[in-house]
Amino acid sequence: MKIHEHQAKQLMAARGIPVPLGRVARSVDEAVAAVRPLIEESGNPVVVVKSQIHAGGRGKGTFVEHPDVRGVNVVTEGVAGGPSAAEERVRELAQQMLGNTLVTIQTGPEGKRVSRLYIEQGIDIARELYLAVLLDRSRSRNIVMASTEGGMEIEKVAAETPDKIIRAEIDPAIGLAPFQANGLAHALGMEGDTAKSFARFVIALAEAAAELDTDLIEINPLVVTGDGRVMALDGKMAFDDNALYRHPDIADMRDETEEDASELAAKNAGLNYIKLEGTIGCLVNGAGLAMATMDTIKHFGGEPANFLDVGGGATADQVTTAFQIITKDPNVKGIFVNIFGGIMRCDVIATGIVEAVERVGLEVPLVVRLEGTNVGQGKQIIEDSGLQVVNADSLRDGAEKIVELTR
Repeated sequence: MKIHEHQAKQLMAARGIPVPLGRVARSVDEAVAAVRPLIEESGNPVVVVKSQIHAGGRGKGTFVEHPDVRGVNVVTEGVAGGPSAAEERVRELAQQMLGNTLVTIQTGPEGKRVSRLYIEQGIDIARELYLAVLLDRSRSRNIVMASTEGGMEIEKVAAETPDKIIRAEIDPAIGLAPFQANGLAHALGMEGDTAKSFARFVIALAEAAAELDTDLIEINPLVVTGDGRVMALDGKMAFDDNALYRHPDIADMRDETEEDASELAAKNAGLNYIKLEGTIGCLVNGAGLAMATMDTIKHFGGEPANFLDVGGGATADQVTTAFQIITKDPNVKGIFVNIFGGIMRCDVIATGIVEAVERVGLEVPLVVRLEGTNVGQGKQIIEDSGLQVVNADSLRDGAEKIVELTR
């Protein structure tokens, strides 16, 4: 699960991790009302208006409705004109940003609707750095990743200048050791009080990652201010869904409007679904068989459009929902149903398929491979339905057929 920047900063601030002062706004009036208190509290007439969406690249992103407006805007009108001038500019920006569609490098051309803003104090920036604590699944532990190339996409840094990425592995028994934090500070070119400030910062961040069961905490940029302080200018957090029962306060931060509608519908129906970029929809029971199905489709030159595991005890209604989710994807050119019935009965799957086709129709090729419990009944249900279904005798046979039908 992901959360917004302002929520990530709220969690960091509660753990003593330095962040700029800021206020969230869900309306134009709330955005304007945040300006004067921020200026007075920070002593800085500069404020920043930030779009809050679950995507990176907001600073370079633009709005469909207002192409000249960025996703992140620095308001300097208060320097010469005072708080009133800053408020006037923030009102103008909020009217152009709220309710409109922001397109960034990570949203795709369809963009995302901005429903909240974060109004933040301006910061005197001397240096921009990159810092993250992320779960390394190959090592089964968190690692710290840092770079002097703050403000850039870390993927680009890794591809073009991998030597500028510094890593430190965190021992889960002791956490990030002081010598590791000091080593990271030195590698980033820090000295004196700034190095000490960074060491405290990164140790607190590593502790937060362990406490909150995060998959990722990313700060890009992490800044060194003009007076040598280290501060999180941005903040991104993603959490392990399986651990959310331990963090009900974080679970309450979920913004379902930012999640993929199909994945959300699948989750609400008790299905395991992940959208992919291919053209062949997959409906399978069991995570292992689903992975094998996708691998076999790729072996024959096709590309899966999704991972969808209906589980071992799915009902006909769940199968119908799964089928509807697949058919809503405009990229799907064919569907492969691959069921090996153990606990899951083939007649239940067949009933769900028939009901789904009757509700939504079938405009793409459908290949079905059924094997196991009540397989005869399942095949008979499909045959009696009159559906134009291509039967497959095995996983290999089905994958080869659906790839051929979608070329």
